[in-house]
Amino acid sequence: MSNLEGFKHGVNLGGWLSQCDYSKKHCDAFIKEDDIKVIKQWGLDHVRLPVDYNLFQNKDGTFIEEGFAYVQSAIDWCKNCGINMILDLHKTAGYSFDKDENEGGFFENSKYQNMFYALWEEFAKRYAKYEKMLCFELLNEVTNKEYSKAWNRIAEECICRIRKISPTIRILVGSYWNNHVQAVRDLDMPHDKNIVYNFHCYEPLIFTHQGAGWIPAMDTSFRMPFESTYADYAKFTKANINQEGDDFSRYNPAGIPDESYFENLFADAVAVAKERNVLLYCGEYGVIDRTEPAEVLKWYRLINRVFEKHNIGRAAWSYKKMDFGIADKWFDSVRPEVLKLL
Repeated sequence: MSNLEGFKHGVNLGGWLSQCDYSKKHCDAFIKEDDIKVIKQWGLDHVRLPVDYNLFQNKDGTFIEEGFAYVQSAIDWCKNCGINMILDLHKTAGYSFDKDENEGGFFENSKYQNMFYALWEEFAKRYAKYEKMLCFELLNEVTNKEYSKAWNRIAEECICRIRKISPTIRILVGSYWNNHVQAVRDLDMPHDKNIVYNFHCYEPLIFTHQGAGWIPAMDTSFRMPFESTYADYAKFTKANINQEGDDFSRYNPAGIPDESYFENLFADAVAVAKERNVLLYCGEYGVIDRTEPAEVLKWYRLINRVFEKHNIGRAAWSYKKMDFGIADKWFDSVRPEVLKLL
């Protein structure tokens, strides 16, 4: 399997044009060209830019020019610095992975789907000319498995519409369970050779999201070291996480995670990618800032070995703030070592 050239070592620009207050003050200041220069100096080759539809579309579907201007700035900054970019639609009309956004009905409502298609057609008209340094990512983190059939249909229709404008730009598509790697198999066959299967990896979730207040069952004071036994992983997961995830039953309860953990986790997706001759890409992975930095480094070392073995490009979550900020003070002691692993 060959590499996704130019998109192997990246970081997300989370919180800029998505999961934010959308104010002009925020959008003008949160990310600047100097931040892209820092990312280039880190030795990374691309950024993933999450964006939300409401910066680009009114409720009636008409376009908002100011939103497109921010994306154009990001593209220009990346070009100036010699790095690439993934444009990721993080929220669309009628759907967000975050239930608190109060978006619903996308998978059933043709109005919302047509807004989705129209936005991607507009993105393609404006930005496909940058295809040597730009990829499109259709939608962030479909949640429920029950959406799988509808999502495959919607994604295929969207790809067909983009292809009428841009026959060859690379397009990333993820599956359900929040782009879980073990849901890759249920994606439809790739439309063409420029489709990439996208997944996210925050496993083991109880470690990477320890103390996360947005997980309903989570004890926000909970902390754990990475090298805990699988028995403890199972126990802590049951107590704190009420959603799809690993139950660790395949492992020796007295053992601790090693490289085989991620090998097993990725195995089916790697096999599917080989069978279908499609590239894999990990659009998000990382560890929450409640974690001891030395423990975070252990996690990055293991997952990096498996990414490298299977030539999987990736973008860490996230550049700054958003509870995972790699540029933030909490990460100072291990940042130089982790940057070698991104």
